[in-house]
Amino acid sequence: MSCPDCFSGHVHSGEPQGQVTKLHGLDVYVASPAGDSTAIKGIVIIIPDAFGWEFVNNRILADHYAQKSKYKVYLPEFMNGNACPTSAITTMRDLYKNDTLSDWLWKPYYLSCAVSSMVPFMYSNRFSKAWPVVKSFFAAVRQNEGSGLPIGAAGFCWGGKYVVNLVHGAEVDGKPLIDAGFTGHPSFLKIPEEIEKIRIPVSFAMGELDMVVKKPQVEQIQRIVDSKGVGEVRVYSGAGHGFCVRADHVLDNAEKQAAEAEDQALEWFNRHFANVSY
Repeated sequence: MSCPDCFSGHVHSGEPQGQVTKLHGLDVYVASPAGDSTAIKGIVIIIPDAFGWEFVNNRILADHYAQKSKYKVYLPEFMNGNACPTSAITTMRDLYKNDTLSDWLWKPYYLSCAVSSMVPFMYSNRFSKAWPVVKSFFAAVRQNEGSGLPIGAAGFCWGGKYVVNLVHGAEVDGKPLIDAGFTGHPSFLKIPEEIEKIRIPVSFAMGELDMVVKKPQVEQIQRIVDSKGVGEVRVYSGAGHGFCVRADHVLDNAEKQAAEAEDQALEWFNRHFANVSY
């Protein structure tokens, strides 16, 4: 499921350090680790939240992954120009203001703006339309850049559903599309159906106060992945939906939790890439 929290949050400051290129028919933001490019130990492909591949937060996250690891990081344009506009973040903030009479009088306008941002995004990027694009890109990377390297997928909010489907174990040329997955605060999941099909190791970073996947569903995911021995679920105390990429860094612990989620992902990839040999 989804909710307004999928379109809320904060835009972070910073200047992305990667490069934009064309890869397998898609525009892609590429972040590379410092030093010798021949020392790259794997590839991580980020499937972003609703704000897409151009959102500065997502590009900075890709940079962090590359800086902290020896992995090349791809952030592709999976949405064909139909990402949710970042103006929706301000709109959602204004919509939830209740301090003055003016705040209440403006609510119909902000609600209209929110709907005009959210509905086109959800329609244009529904799973049945976007999944073939995502899957074919991963297959192309496996057959080319990742033919001799481990591949990981990291998905957030909208992108989390695609990671969960990738870890169902689809293959190309006898190799899995990915070797490990990580998702922070996923949306639109079918629980338990999509969780029960997991075959490849996946790590979940969930917020304790997430209103998209609530505590009973998190506990259900935990039981399933534990019983199958294919994953882990870490719950971040006091965190809400979007904390991995859109947290308010002014708040206590928000920046710390976002950094911990980055490390959670990279530690997971390190552990599960270590035994991969192609």
